Amino acid sequence: MNHWFWFSASDFAFSFLSVLFEGIPFILIGVLLSGLVDVFLPPRLLARVLPRNPVAGILIGGLLGAVLPMCECGIVVVIRRLIRKGLPLSNAVAYMLAAPVVNPVVAVSTYAAFRGQGPMEIMFWRMGLAFGVAVIVSAIVLALGRAFVLRPDLQTADAHDHGNEHRSAADKAAAAVRSSVGDFLDVTVYFLLGAAVATLFNTSVNQQLVLPLAEDRGMAVASMMVLAGILSLCSTSDAFVAATFTAFPAAAKLAFLVFGPMMDLKLLFIYSLVFRKRFVVALAVGLFVLVWLACTQLPIANFRG
Repeated sequence: MNHWFWFSASDFAFSFLSVLFEGIPFILIGVLLSGLVDVFLPPRLLARVLPRNPVAGILIGGLLGAVLPMCECGIVVVIRRLIRKGLPLSNAVAYMLAAPVVNPVVAVSTYAAFRGQGPMEIMFWRMGLAFGVAVIVSAIVLALGRAFVLRPDLQTADAHDHGNEHRSAADKAAAAVRSSVGDFLDVTVYFLLGAAVATLFNTSVNQQLVLPLAEDRGMAVASMMVLAGILSLCSTSDAFVAATFTAFPAAAKLAFLVFGPMMDLKLLFIYSLVFRKRFVVALAVGLFVLVWLACTQLPIANFRG
């Protein structure tokens, strides 16, 4: 047996199933709400509700997830439709970045996952930081303009709906279920992989090896952000994985919870459906720097669990 790694099937199974059973209900709730919003929300209605003032639009866009929660896995498709309907780009970006975190399902799941590790503080820091980062990035997008940010085929608004409003309620309900089932299967695969990696790390790797990394705040924050990008978890369940990294400080877990829903490996490709590749790269770098700076400076209590 190596001094740095050992494997116990019983320990792995117990820890893995604990994370799985806690996280799956929140994934299910999240994808159901996401499917309903996707199918039943008329895009032009949201464009009418948001104010014309750019600053007010960004602020309200960042808070829309509280009433229109969406998982990051499905929100890009909705955003593309909204932009085609004339929604201001900065408003759309604020909603896209904030909604996967600033919503009631994620708030409850974060609180549940961090019981014993300062759950209220983690929950509020996560909501507040995600909103702040979304607002800052959206303000930059407003200054950059559509030509730099959007793909050429999305730079002209399309005033026509493409048949969604003509479907019956039953057809829409069936479409919402199909959308939710597809999202559930996609999201659960990532969650299972993430939970397995986290469980293996916590039950099989000698934690003394990671203490030098975990005890340096800057390195701990950066490493957890990189891990969040690789694992590509859904925001409705990522807290259950983050909470298991007991060797890392709360600031690093917060970085995991804020950066992951905004930028990960799968989103790098999904964002390309809407944005120019150069903007996607700039967005990834900018988000990493913003979240890292915030989490290394915020006066968050050093909860460990």
